[in-house]
Amino acid sequence: MIHRMLALFFIPLVGLLALCDAAICQTGGPTPSPPGAAVYFIGLKDGDTLPTKSTIHFGLRGMGVAPAGSDRANSGHHHLIVDAPTPPLNVEIPNDFQHLHFGAGQTETELTLTPGEHTLQLVFGDKNHVPHSPPLVSDRIKVKVVDQAVPPPQASGTGARKPSPKDAKVYFIYPTNGAYISPNPVIRFGLLNMGVAPAGFDKPNTGHHHLLVDADLPPLDQPIPNDFNHLHFGAGQTEAKITLPLGPHKLRLLFADANHVPHDPPVYSEVINVTVTANGRPPHRPKRHRHFWHHYSY
Repeated sequence: MIHRMLALFFIPLVGLLALCDAAICQTGGPTPSPPGAAVYFIGLKDGDTLPTKSTIHFGLRGMGVAPAGSDRANSGHHHLIVDAPTPPLNVEIPNDFQHLHFGAGQTETELTLTPGEHTLQLVFGDKNHVPHSPPLVSDRIKVKVVDQAVPPPQASGTGARKPSPKDAKVYFIYPTNGAYISPNPVIRFGLLNMGVAPAGFDKPNTGHHHLLVDADLPPLDQPIPNDFNHLHFGAGQTEAKITLPLGPHKLRLLFADANHVPHDPPVYSEVINVTVTANGRPPHRPKRHRHFWHHYSY
């Protein structure tokens, strides 16, 4: 009797575990992903309304983007799933009209959808288009697509500057003032009381980051220049890997609206001073020898 009761208990349990392995508890393919890595949509959330043709921006945290076939650690490329369930996470992602591959390392795409409701989901894949382990999968979001006319672009300098909310602030998470950094640091941007949206997305109380390198503040009523001293992060990035020559540098963050024009009042950080060294460490200083007087008793 006891054996029969145990059998009745374990058989459904085994079946449940098999179901979990097949559909829910997949761990992805052979390529590992680092802790805390995530993939997400930039400037797009569940319930948003889109025109029939729109630019979709892909966000990635804790990993790097590399083209398909490139065997680099902690990297991969994006896949956009349109109107389809999450694909199996331990095999190669299909390649068709509902499973769009961005194997060239793209971080955005212009997507054309028919009017109506659609679902979108991002899945990050390795060099062979297989999700990592654990898999990087965004939330599946539902968007409504409407057939609407695209408004004409605003002429630069003709409109009023966008207002910034009270106590808005932009700041460096990394590096800090006085830090020694490597020639290829990952600069992390912090923001308070405003939201990040890609360039061209004209939403109240939002904007995107700009990094000023060894440059003074530009005119605050005009679009920020785009050159080696004024770096734009119009995809909505909140961190970026940059290249700096060896030596001291001055860095400042400047937040700006959809047209790259600073807000009113402008939102910019304090200037921080950093020093770039080959290994990101302070230069070696020779040890100073101390002289000790010994007292001897005779």
